[in-house]
Amino acid sequence: MKIMYRLFSVVVLGVMFAVCNSANPCCSYPCQNRGVCLTKGYDNYICDCTGTEFYGKNCETPTFMKRIKLWFKPSQATVHGLLIRYDWIWSILNYFPTLSNFIMKRIYLIRSNIVDSPPTYTSDHTYITWEAAANLSYFTRSLPPVPLDCPTPLGIWGKKTLPDAQLLVDKLFTRDKFIPDPTGSNGLFVFFAQHFTHQFFKTDFKRGPGFQWGGHGVDVSHIYGQDKVVENVLRSFKDGKLRTQEINGEEWPPFLKDANVPMYYPPSTPDEIKFALGHKDFGLMPGLFMYATIWMREHNRVCDVLKSEHPEWDDEQLFQTTKLIIIGETIKIVIEDYVQHLSNYNFQLTFKPELLFDTPHQYQNRIAAEFNHLYHWHPLMPESFNISGTVYPVKDLKFRPDIVVKHGMKNFVEGMIKQRAGRMSHHNHHPSTLYVAKQTIEHGRELRYQSFNQYQKRFDLPPMKSFLDLTGDETLAKELEELYGDIDGMEFYVGLMVEKLRPRAIFGATIIEIGGPFSVKGLMSNPICSPRYWKPSTFGGETGFNIINTASLKKLFCQNIKEECPENISFRIPDFVEGDVEEEVRNCCKRDKSSSESVNKKIEL
Repeated sequence: MKIMYRLFSVVVLGVMFAVCNSANPCCSYPCQNRGVCLTKGYDNYICDCTGTEFYGKNCETPTFMKRIKLWFKPSQATVHGLLIRYDWIWSILNYFPTLSNFIMKRIYLIRSNIVDSPPTYTSDHTYITWEAAANLSYFTRSLPPVPLDCPTPLGIWGKKTLPDAQLLVDKLFTRDKFIPDPTGSNGLFVFFAQHFTHQFFKTDFKRGPGFQWGGHGVDVSHIYGQDKVVENVLRSFKDGKLRTQEINGEEWPPFLKDANVPMYYPPSTPDEIKFALGHKDFGLMPGLFMYATIWMREHNRVCDVLKSEHPEWDDEQLFQTTKLIIIGETIKIVIEDYVQHLSNYNFQLTFKPELLFDTPHQYQNRIAAEFNHLYHWHPLMPESFNISGTVYPVKDLKFRPDIVVKHGMKNFVEGMIKQRAGRMSHHNHHPSTLYVAKQTIEHGRELRYQSFNQYQKRFDLPPMKSFLDLTGDETLAKELEELYGDIDGMEFYVGLMVEKLRPRAIFGATIIEIGGPFSVKGLMSNPICSPRYWKPSTFGGETGFNIINTASLKKLFCQNIKEECPENISFRIPDFVEGDVEEEVRNCCKRDKSSSESVNKKIEL
């Protein structure tokens, strides 16, 4: 009887497994070249090749015209190589506006067109829904989630159970010694990345990692607050300006007790170091407070300029026009300073919305969950920061915005400029950010991201053939093979962190080729970049328009620091010389914490 029962159980389980496998043949992602897989019955599928310029059962065969295009199309690696070499050619192209404008327009269009607009998928559905386009509380998705009825978490590849997230953190993410960024990025860059992206990466964790509670682009809500209520508390309602206070002869944001806005500080934080800022988390690190203060000062400076130009304007018009100018300055600085540094290209990137006016560009944007996911750049955080000779370990900087006030803006900025950022790679997460790495892995699984190689294909990159192909490191490759078993079973975020860096780049190819399109689309789809907005009258005339068109990272700081402007304001440490960076990475050593001076007062978290 027992034998019959066991035999029956085996048969039932076998049938269930067969049905499960046959129920969704799309688990193997048979449709190539962005063809859409649609199940047909329980054991068949069709590929919709519409708009792909490919045909065949799996959209595998290019049309004649597509074949010609592919013949002449260079690979992403080739394009990157061209852009980081041949300085003399690029110096000539940069010199002639007609040529540089042509190239810049192509960059805008090629990058933007990679991103789906309108959005197509959400994290709750594996197929297109109206919700994807209409429900703004969702992050959109560039690839739909893995179907729930697939044999493995990543479709049909890899192990049936993914490695324990904490095990991955311990084996792959934990920093044994600080590894510096080989391109010379500094602390000013680290905190710019964080402060800028926090205006649109606002995950609604109460609903889940697939939802967000903010806007979907550059709305400068990190400066002015998440809604009108917060914005009004931060305003002075005089001459269009934001509220400030003077400490040690400098302008700073008001204390939280004087401007009650949502902020997150530990309960033990003294009132005299709790400031009211546009983003509730910007009291976390002094670097975020630095940028919040600089933008507050810039807003008030621009108000003064507009007031002298338009003495007839009331407070409201001064405020609203200045806010538009701040948005414009932000986008220009992001493209011409921040993205320029990220790319490390010899071609000079420029912010010129008018280049798109003769194209059917869509002035709307949605933030993708994958974009939010890949922007967890915590390996950039160094071990400590040296401010005016005082070395602060990172743990002693948490919830200490007053450190910027203590040293003064000029001295703090100088410390950020000179501090080397960490390398974006495995085994380089600062101990204080390891919990974020674990959470990011877990969220990726909850959102059922497709495999790393599926994202390679989606963004026109060749899929990795092996773990060694991915990492360029034999020891790491063997470790990953033991953990995942199959390169096609490699999960998204872990793949990003272990991928070998591109030549003369901060990141591996995948972060660049996924992040680049979302960045360009998000920036150039801003309403101020549209033909109806992008004109002098929107910004108070030629004077306001010129503030945007001449904005730079250096001017942002120099025009808002009373003392002599710090030297070498950029996202790169001074006097950085590119050389045998790999040798430097091999020889770098962990800083001696015993020589670090702690701040006088610590906050119990």
